Amino acid sequence: MVSLRIAIRYLFSKKTHNAVNVISLISLAGVAVATMAIVCVLSVFNGFSDLSAVHLSLLDPDLKIIPVEGKSISQVDSVISQVSNIEGVEMAIPTIEEQALAIFGDRQMPVVIKGVPAEYEYTSNLKSIIIDGDFYLTDSVESYATLSVGAAIGLGATPGYYKYLGIYMPKREGRVNVANPMTAFRSDSLIIGGVYQVAQAEYDTDMVILPFENAISLLDYNNEATAIEVKVLPLADVPDVMVQLQTVLGDRFVVKDRLRQQEQSFRMIEIEKWITFLMLAFILIIASFNIISTLSMLVIEKSDNIHTLHSLGATLSVISRIFLLEGWLISIVGGIAGIMLGVILTLAQQWGGFIKLSGDPSTLSIDHYPVRLDIMDLLVVMALVAVIGLITAQITAFFTRRKLR
Repeated sequence: MVSLRIAIRYLFSKKTHNAVNVISLISLAGVAVATMAIVCVLSVFNGFSDLSAVHLSLLDPDLKIIPVEGKSISQVDSVISQVSNIEGVEMAIPTIEEQALAIFGDRQMPVVIKGVPAEYEYTSNLKSIIIDGDFYLTDSVESYATLSVGAAIGLGATPGYYKYLGIYMPKREGRVNVANPMTAFRSDSLIIGGVYQVAQAEYDTDMVILPFENAISLLDYNNEATAIEVKVLPLADVPDVMVQLQTVLGDRFVVKDRLRQQEQSFRMIEIEKWITFLMLAFILIIASFNIISTLSMLVIEKSDNIHTLHSLGATLSVISRIFLLEGWLISIVGGIAGIMLGVILTLAQQWGGFIKLSGDPSTLSIDHYPVRLDIMDLLVVMALVAVIGLITAQITAFFTRRKLR
């Protein structure tokens, strides 16, 4: 390991020419800063992914069962009975989701209605995100609708008894009377009980939550639902319950956990994360080019030492290996320093939240950039630094061998 010992000595020893010291520090600092940036950016994406998961969990059930074919589950009571007998299941309820037209006063907009039974308040955290009014379904007189903030703004609607919300749905069966097209629609009128906001476009744009019985009437369903939402016991293992449900229900149904329910959203976050990683990796490659110039200067600086080593019997491969290891050490030391700085900054942001999000704090669900360290991210970054350092060192060693011939 003579080559390694000499490389370490060259790395930390003071050079004769001050310019070589400066260039060496710049090379090391470039790798460290680029590595730190990668760690911090990946941690921010992890934080936003976790934030999305928290918001989605407010309305998404622990598990959701949907049919493989068709839009609805027939004989839903029988399926719910099967589901409820699975160990770890606390509650299972039917729900209905469908497109409809909402009219309020002189405004109208297409919406997604979601019919839910009374037990829905126990399987979701809807009440915690109500920003106006309250969550009601029915009382002895009226049926109530709960609007997403986007639907409320689009319809100009607020909770109250002064005006009804009209929901219109095309009839599934029967002929259309051309002279009176409205006979082709089923309709219902509801009082607006509340408005909610999740801070997620999937649920905030056009959702209207109404009683399950009203949704059945609008769609002319008979013991049918478009999905079954399952609440898992607090101490139960969700993946294990999901496997049991899939086994019992067979291939006619698909059981989804929260991640799979919003698979598209989380996939986009992951794609953005790794595209950004590749862009920053390219910056790291550019920063590593400084190592080539540093080692070229070092070869000139240590030319007398090289001739001495050669006179003592050191072969060309041994001498070139010194500079190969030197370049790799610069990358590794810079990478480790960058990862340590990135970890420190990420933890400081996680605990202190000193970098704030722009915008009105009253309209934001969080006022600072969310972050989360992931060990796998750190290992990937370290592997990237090692590979780039090795490639750069190999290039430098090739030029060194040509100079020494």
